[in-house]
Amino acid sequence: MKKIVLNVFCTMLILGAKSQSLPAPDRLRCDLLLNTATVSRDGLVTEERLENALQQSNLYQFPNIYNPLPVLSWELSAAIKRTTAWRILVASSAKMLDQNKGDCWDSKRNLSGSSRATYGGRKLTPGKIYHWKVQLWNDKNVPGAFSVPQSFYLTPGDVEPGFSHYPLKAEMQQPVRLVPKEKGNYFLDFGKDALGQLLLHLTSAADDSIWVSAGESISGENNIDANPGQNIRYIKMPLLLKKGTHDYRIEWPVNAKRDARNPVKMPGYIGEVYPFRYVAIDNYQGIITPESVQRKMVFYPFDENASSFISSDTVLNQVWDLCKYSIKGTSFTGLYVDGDRERIPYEADALINQLSHYAVDAEYSMARRSMVYLLFNPTWPTEWSLQNVPIAWYDYMYTGNDALLKKYYSELQKKMLMPLAGDNGLISTRTNKQTPDFLKSIHILKAFDGKSDLKDIVDWPQRGAYVGPEKEYAGETDGYVYCTYNAVVNAWYYHNLILMQKIALVLQKPADANLYATKSKQVFQSFQDVFADAATGLIKDGDTTLHTSLHANMFALAFGLIPSDKREKVQAFIKSRRMACSVYGAQFLLDALYDAGQDDYALELLTSTARRSWYNMIRVGSTISMEAWDKVYKPNLDLNHAWGAAPANLIVRKLMGVEPTTPGFETFRIKPQMGTLSFAALKTPTIKGAVWVSWKKNVDNDRIEITIPGGTSAEVVLPFDSVKPHLIVDGKLTAMKPVDGVFTIKQMDPGKHLLLMR
Repeated sequence: MKKIVLNVFCTMLILGAKSQSLPAPDRLRCDLLLNTATVSRDGLVTEERLENALQQSNLYQFPNIYNPLPVLSWELSAAIKRTTAWRILVASSAKMLDQNKGDCWDSKRNLSGSSRATYGGRKLTPGKIYHWKVQLWNDKNVPGAFSVPQSFYLTPGDVEPGFSHYPLKAEMQQPVRLVPKEKGNYFLDFGKDALGQLLLHLTSAADDSIWVSAGESISGENNIDANPGQNIRYIKMPLLLKKGTHDYRIEWPVNAKRDARNPVKMPGYIGEVYPFRYVAIDNYQGIITPESVQRKMVFYPFDENASSFISSDTVLNQVWDLCKYSIKGTSFTGLYVDGDRERIPYEADALINQLSHYAVDAEYSMARRSMVYLLFNPTWPTEWSLQNVPIAWYDYMYTGNDALLKKYYSELQKKMLMPLAGDNGLISTRTNKQTPDFLKSIHILKAFDGKSDLKDIVDWPQRGAYVGPEKEYAGETDGYVYCTYNAVVNAWYYHNLILMQKIALVLQKPADANLYATKSKQVFQSFQDVFADAATGLIKDGDTTLHTSLHANMFALAFGLIPSDKREKVQAFIKSRRMACSVYGAQFLLDALYDAGQDDYALELLTSTARRSWYNMIRVGSTISMEAWDKVYKPNLDLNHAWGAAPANLIVRKLMGVEPTTPGFETFRIKPQMGTLSFAALKTPTIKGAVWVSWKKNVDNDRIEITIPGGTSAEVVLPFDSVKPHLIVDGKLTAMKPVDGVFTIKQMDPGKHLLLMR
């Protein structure tokens, strides 16, 4: 009998060891949100439990889950090659879940290798908290341990925008530098610009008054610039002190001009914010310490450790840091806005912001809410309307969740502007097709900035006085000639047709997919007939001009409108124009260059130190990407504009080459294009987990290290080097031969891999 018991005990130990060999899933998400039980007060995270916070919802904030059938997802360790099944428990109490009981849903063992599932239990009641966890089985059908439980609150009602989201977050910061000046005067530097509030803890021997100044830039040493420009912020305010020691919060003034334009308002639990890096306190009779002055920075929840990048180029490293911080620093409303000046979402800002946000943090709700806002609150540029479809497509590719596509498919169809098409299939805003019914259909119901219909923009600003040695034309459109039919507008339209065909297939709408396929072929041919200059092989700006701009060619190249026999001429022309576009246009210029294999030149632009460069933003003192390359090009620019943060996504998507190939990063590509860099290392987040890529070029070999998260696989594409023709993968010499100048490993499984080229 003792022997039988001992055998059973040994068997249990073995099974237990096998179970422990499968790491439990982590980073559980409910409707794409992490940490759904986190409770904050006035933006600051607390230790309060979600159950208690609900009883005082006027004091506390917590994530809002609106979906009564939430999508539950998780990440796998890179050590897990694949899983074969999952089991989800959802319970109405934490105690019940601890007993491995799911009174709301026990999915049982579900034979699926997916890392997400739509809730499938009994109807959830809005206004209640639910608790869940997940267990997995490995490829040997051995179960692992349950995950750490997570909780979420199902918010009552379908409040617009109807997608789950976090409350805003705040962070208390002290100055990194404090300079006592002449008696009673102090200068303080917080190190970086941020939007937030200024809090003071001061002692006064009697009732008194002091001056408090805050600003974004300096003039000379240890002096805030009191005249920085139209939209670079500076403010000086008196503050009345009471006798004794007291806490003070600076009340920012009302911005009447901005409020007249219907900006995104700050929520009551946060209050008004103001952008500043520097603070001056004058006429204060006490002693200022770093603890005396604090900034309460406001932002959307942001994981600083989700991404990292370092390379052999010090300029590129600084550009990465600038752009990564820009995503956090400009998220203060919870929507992608154009910065502090207007605080209005723009479609073009949102697209670049979205891609860069995905690159530096695995956060997806802000992009969704921004797009929904823009669907019903559009702006006036023609091309901006055409950026809703790419935003929706990227949401699907990066999350694997089709909820946004399903809910807003009909709205996306309208944003394509198909009613503006002529007999040749091309669209125009200048052929009297912008009827009241059309404008109403795309929700342009009232004038925006005095404009009550769509107008082609190409790039912004369109006009300007300054030219200088780095640009030939004033403005940011490279002298673009606007015609009845414009090449840039129709390049965007073609791109929409291609993406909408894919979206229609995802939503199982074959008739629509066929329609978009047919129209895209017509537009491709008409584009060549109308805009291609047979004499030069380049793309003209419009149907009635011979002028050829950078924009007409770079957008056509980026969106696949240049036939293979014309690409060499188009690429050469694009390179001849340098950076003859704005910080917005630079996104698509660099996309086009990398996709065309022009990585040396693309890196040259990313690391440029000319005035029209990202480094120039750093040189002039900005710590958040700017609205334009320099104040001389746009005198009313601001210093907190995320549409200037394109390198954050370009470094990830193009230079290091990490992009999804199927929805939700089920599969993805790693295609580094290092250019002249001798070393680069990247960590970038995905919905599946972090991807790590590093490449070090040595004299005798190139060493490439890759970490692929569990539950996914990667196609790895490496440029062939005739000096180092042999590819070794995880210690084994491959017989692989290069095709079209690259080695392609079609499927690399999860885990850490070492590749050598020698």
